Amino acid sequence: MSSCRVYGFWLHGIDRLCHVNDDPAVRKTGSTAEVFRVALKLGLTSFGGPIAHLGYFERTYVRQRHWLTEAQYTGLVALCQLLPGPTSSQVGFLIGYQRAGWLGALVAWAAFTLPSALLMYAFALLASRLQGPMMQAVVHGLMLTAVAVVAQAVWNMARTLCPDRQRVAIALLGAVLLLFHSSGPMQIAVISLGAIGGWLLCRGVRLSDFAAPAGLEFGAAWIMVAVFFGLLVSLPALALLNPHGAVGLANIFYRAGALVFGGGHVVLPLLRESLVPSGWISDKAFLTGYGFAQGMPGPLFTFAAYLGAVSAPARASALWAIVALVAIFLPGLLLAGAGMSLWNRLGRAPTAPAILAGINAAVVGVLGAALYNPVWTTGIRGSGDVAVAVTGFLLLERWGVPPILVVALCVVASAATAAVT
Repeated sequence: MSSCRVYGFWLHGIDRLCHVNDDPAVRKTGSTAEVFRVALKLGLTSFGGPIAHLGYFERTYVRQRHWLTEAQYTGLVALCQLLPGPTSSQVGFLIGYQRAGWLGALVAWAAFTLPSALLMYAFALLASRLQGPMMQAVVHGLMLTAVAVVAQAVWNMARTLCPDRQRVAIALLGAVLLLFHSSGPMQIAVISLGAIGGWLLCRGVRLSDFAAPAGLEFGAAWIMVAVFFGLLVSLPALALLNPHGAVGLANIFYRAGALVFGGGHVVLPLLRESLVPSGWISDKAFLTGYGFAQGMPGPLFTFAAYLGAVSAPARASALWAIVALVAIFLPGLLLAGAGMSLWNRLGRAPTAPAILAGINAAVVGVLGAALYNPVWTTGIRGSGDVAVAVTGFLLLERWGVPPILVVALCVVASAATAAVT
């Protein structure tokens, strides 16, 4: 499952947070250089999406390097799955913090993010210069990849996050609303309605006792929360001065990063509705980059580097790519840092489990609507495309084929079709 926040996993992990193992074999401190080397290797080799990333992290940080115990690692994962933002990046950020302090946290995030971000930026520069029928076929193959990958994400998220009729109803209502009126405000409304629906209909959902990982001062946590909300409020106001400038771009990506429950794939409809209708980027360019991102190691959120570069004015592509990249990751990292201290208290609220269940169900509806429009409507041109997309979906879901191979299959199939027509 490449994009969903696995409900059962964090329920189990929350319970384990209360029983941290002080294994003497665990090495407590290290250097930022060491954190950078390990995180960079993971950034170069971690294919397959956030759930696969968590497997790579467990093998590297727990079993190979003994930087933390299995219980400590499971606790960090449980915490990050309760928050908006990219789970694997948040977990890596917190591991870096526990290993080498705040500098270690920043280094861990940067090293894990850098390889795919650079590749996405390079693709943004090259895509506009590559023309001709064969390049168009490659682009179309990437769009077919997006169909297969988003379909798999919807399928897995629906099975995990909508296990009962109440949550299925919340998801279906959200999808129908967005199919009739797809917009950024409507997506926010759907998620808000999901929270209300969860509060009303999902009272039976329960969390185990929660204890936050140690290591962050309570006052510092509140500062991070204040920064998170301060930017969420101030960026839209500042963006009014120049809606299509760098601050306007930062506002779009920061808001998306602050609202994404469910992983990298859910950011697709949020960003598309903010960027495409207002003329920042075309639907075709958007989905081309999204398809290319499926073959990248590291976090899917580095798609932001491509979008920033493609929407930038002349000679500003690097700056805008950095602005978009930092803005989309920043809210999740702020909340992850604060969550180590604060969620211990907030997670005890009696209605928190029900509200979170409703939000997660609404997220399934948001992504389901996006699967149809724009992913399906833009990528599928005929029965041959349907066959390629369905084959890609089955390879991902039933046989567990790595996404990079599915990217290659869709591109080759599209190129072969173009060559014979």
